[in-house]
Amino acid sequence: MTRITAWRRHPLARYAVLILALALVGMVYAAFVQASKPADAALASGKLDDVAQGKSLFEVHCASCHGLNAQGTSTAPTLVGVGAAAVDFQVSTGRMPAADPGAQAPRKPVPHWVNEDTIRQLGAYVQSLGGGPQRPSKEQVDPALGDAGKGGELFRANCIQCHNWAGSGGALTRGKYAPNLNQASPEQIYEAMVTGPQAMPVFNDSTITPEEKRSMIAYITQVREQKDPGGFGLGRIGPVTEGLVAWVVGIAALALAAIWITAKKRQKS
Repeated sequence: MTRITAWRRHPLARYAVLILALALVGMVYAAFVQASKPADAALASGKLDDVAQGKSLFEVHCASCHGLNAQGTSTAPTLVGVGAAAVDFQVSTGRMPAADPGAQAPRKPVPHWVNEDTIRQLGAYVQSLGGGPQRPSKEQVDPALGDAGKGGELFRANCIQCHNWAGSGGALTRGKYAPNLNQASPEQIYEAMVTGPQAMPVFNDSTITPEEKRSMIAYITQVREQKDPGGFGLGRIGPVTEGLVAWVVGIAALALAAIWITAKKRQKS
């Protein structure tokens, strides 16, 4: 008993107790986090079985590039922490699985095995690896609930440098480009903003709130439904295309007119 009392009064005893307490807290926290990962994935997908099924799909269709544990390889980045939103955007647009590695993965038809169920399952598995942005709800992407006027202001401030004022897209550096937004669904537009695919920056909720994102979606969907009165839209790319057409068509028309007038004068003389 005397030894125990002496040890308790030792100057280092308090530090030993503190270290032991911190170790116990760390162990309890780690166990809690590991137990909550499948629950988070189930919350994102709606089914507990989706994680296991998504892992099977990943091993067949994705592991050859991203690694068996989605840790990434020399040809593809890690998927830990990208979230279910990134999976839905990349797979639903056909960008993934990628056919050929290049500067940018283009939008293309989805493979035969891709559908709403398989996308949800893949998303649940990736979500279980380290969290990340989840897929938006229907209310978050409903254009009818957004303010198109406010969305236009935000779009012009943050997006037209790459995507053009009408969302027609444009060229970037090193073979990359900002894609045309006319084919993107409201869900895909939202997911692109929160995940930042390819050369696009991430617009998290502290930069652009979910309500502002919905307003931007309202603007994009409204603009692409507008008609082009008074002529051809020319892809709505802007004055470069319009000027090129004016020069090519205009100069060609003037040259043909000059040839026709000269030929008429020669016939009279």
